[in-house]
Amino acid sequence: MERVRRKALVDAALRVIGDHGSLTVTMSDIARQAGVSPALAHHYFGSKEQLLIETIRSLLRQLRNDTVAALAAARTPRARLSAIIRVSFHADQFAPETIAAWLAFYAEAQRSEETRRFLVIYARRLRSNLLADLKVLLPADAAERIAEGAAAMIDGLYIRQSLKSAPIGIEASIALTEDYLNALLATASPSPRSEKGRPHRTTQGQMT
Repeated sequence: MERVRRKALVDAALRVIGDHGSLTVTMSDIARQAGVSPALAHHYFGSKEQLLIETIRSLLRQLRNDTVAALAAARTPRARLSAIIRVSFHADQFAPETIAAWLAFYAEAQRSEETRRFLVIYARRLRSNLLADLKVLLPADAAERIAEGAAAMIDGLYIRQSLKSAPIGIEASIALTEDYLNALLATASPSPRSEKGRPHRTTQGQMT
């Protein structure tokens, strides 16, 4: 029951943050959304800050799990790059309340060192996953440049999605990022490393 109630409070926090568009919510707001008393919410998390930290942990955990599963199903470096892009715009990650929550956490990171640390973990994971397969296809310097650009596109398209006057859907976001990769892969010199001779790499190693 504790696990169920903790998850219900995290899910409620995500919805309330999404509705408000910021972290200026109260424990009472979150508890009401979850259908429990504020006292029970404090019992499980101690403070609103700890509940918010668990909420961002939950977002990162879901994104990591989805990425591991997608990478396990892909068989080539280029297919793995497409898998990373598609996971980044998975329906769950692209839900309006999730996008609003990510933006709220980015704003909070200017004040909270702990929140900033979690967002740095996200950025490093995304860059590392992109870079691992780009380095098979391209020289290291080109791979690093393209990984930075692709990660920036993914984050930027999240911000564009928050502009309700100019929303960009899931498939359009995927297509834009794929077009960017295809254009640069076509003009860059190939890596001397051969895909045929490349040893199998476990997805667990990418997500540490």
